[in-house]
Amino acid sequence: MAISNIRYGEGVTKEIGMDLQNLGARRVCLMTDKNLSKLPPVNTVLNSLAKYGVDFQVYDNVRVEPTDQSFLEAIQFAKKGEFDAYVAVGGGSVIDTCKAANLYAASPSAEFLDYVNAPIGKGKPVTVPLKPLIAVPTTSGTGSETTGVAIFDFKELKVKTGIASRAIKPTLGIIDPLHTLSMPERIVANSGFDVLCHALESYTALPYKQRSPCPSNPIHRPAYQGSNPISDIWALHALRIVAKYLKRAIRNPEDRVARANMHLASAFAGIGFGNAGVHLCHGMSYPISGLVKTYKPKDYNVDHSLVPHGLSVVLTSPAVFAFTAEIHPERHLEAAEILGADIRTARIKDAGLILADTLRKFLFDLNVDDGLAAIGYSKADIPALVKGTLPQERVTKLSPRPQTEEDLSALFEASMKLY
Repeated sequence: MAISNIRYGEGVTKEIGMDLQNLGARRVCLMTDKNLSKLPPVNTVLNSLAKYGVDFQVYDNVRVEPTDQSFLEAIQFAKKGEFDAYVAVGGGSVIDTCKAANLYAASPSAEFLDYVNAPIGKGKPVTVPLKPLIAVPTTSGTGSETTGVAIFDFKELKVKTGIASRAIKPTLGIIDPLHTLSMPERIVANSGFDVLCHALESYTALPYKQRSPCPSNPIHRPAYQGSNPISDIWALHALRIVAKYLKRAIRNPEDRVARANMHLASAFAGIGFGNAGVHLCHGMSYPISGLVKTYKPKDYNVDHSLVPHGLSVVLTSPAVFAFTAEIHPERHLEAAEILGADIRTARIKDAGLILADTLRKFLFDLNVDDGLAAIGYSKADIPALVKGTLPQERVTKLSPRPQTEEDLSALFEASMKLY
């Protein structure tokens, strides 16, 4: 098991200047995005750095839903700056970009594809020492503050992929629920759907004992190991919080209890999936994001089309869990019950349908777009979506049920319309 150190509580961001002092940091890189650079979370960090006399440079050019190009620009900045510590203030896009910048600045002779997951990149193990990275999440979704994963859009192939290594996980995650109060409604919803799927996928993933072959050396052991007894605890706990608080957090921005709990749930699910892994919802989400045409989501201040990550993941969830439930149906039924289904008279063989219906109702209640068709896809796009899913073996192989290209086509088709 590998996770970052975590500090939780209202206002803990104010301590970040002291943390950097304690680390002996002389030159700090602060990464964020253009929207956040004007908001309270970044101000709080800047004030703390100034108060404790920490020398820093700001990079605010992070792209929401980053690409290989936006990663490379951040990496260039990091290499030039010769920083001895990093601070990432933002959602998964910012934290992931900062992880990549730290990695490649520490490994200046590496080519970009050296560390990118196979089969798209070479998937080499990270053997260089990295600088300390403090992550300050401002959304309640990716759990990136706890994981060794950095995801980006590989433009040439129109598909998302990433870098996965325990070596890139942040040194410290500062989880300050005050930062969630500035999140607009749809960002709360979409980031919450990411937490929901992290929990569901890691709990239903192929068990760790069934992964094979065993790596020849522990350095090759993947970050994503399959469902396991420790990750299960975090995944279920996160799922219970989502069931209790996500709707409240979306509907009432003043509900500090709900927003604080979702901020914690994001980290808890991160601890779970950061070690167990995710499977088909995430594997299929990468081409859904990568092949986006003209969709621009409400509440996102961006100049490019994008499907928010949590939305791209959750739209296939009813179809996916109906498909995977024949393996470990009892886990699927347990998840449905946590999310509000009455399973007292349920038959075990109906577990997938029950969980799928529960998820549909959950999404309908929250005004989620009616399937892939509502975000601009049609049946004609299915071959391209399947083609974009096939290289995602790092996650698709964690599905408890193996899938053919025909299975993936059927899952995309079933996800065109939800209600």
